[in-house]
Amino acid sequence: MAFVRVEQRNAHLAGTVRLDWVNGRDGKVARASLSAISNTYRGSGEQREEEATAIQWTAWGRQAENAAAFLGKGSHVNIVGRVRNNNYDKGGESVYAMAFTAEEIDYLDSRADADARRALGDADGQGGEGRSEGKPPGNGSASRTRKARSAEPAHA
Repeated sequence: MAFVRVEQRNAHLAGTVRLDWVNGRDGKVARASLSAISNTYRGSGEQREEEATAIQWTAWGRQAENAAAFLGKGSHVNIVGRVRNNNYDKGGESVYAMAFTAEEIDYLDSRADADARRALGDADGQGGEGRSEGKPPGNGSASRTRKARSAEPAHA
């Protein structure tokens, strides 16, 4: 299946990372959903306009777990991934959609900024938001994680 490579540079997360566990080929695998917004500028002088681009990304496996643990609303990131058509029929009507899958996430905030953002989230009562309600079954060994990372289930 062909795909197109997408890069979203100098983006900020629009909200917390939502983490859940789905059934993969080799058991449970982590899936994270995150929305990133980046601004671009067009034109010059008085006609210079700002344009915001928001993309809903999906990350899988260990990358999803790390994103949920270390990123929060406002985190500064670069994301590189792929986009593919996710078209389907619903009630006789064609629905056209795009699915964005993150392959690389660069965390651009300093450790101090990330810790301060997490502390602020904990003070607001949002510290656990974005983290999974329950852990996947099993001991979470490294070999299991490696297998789960390569097992990307079909998008629902």
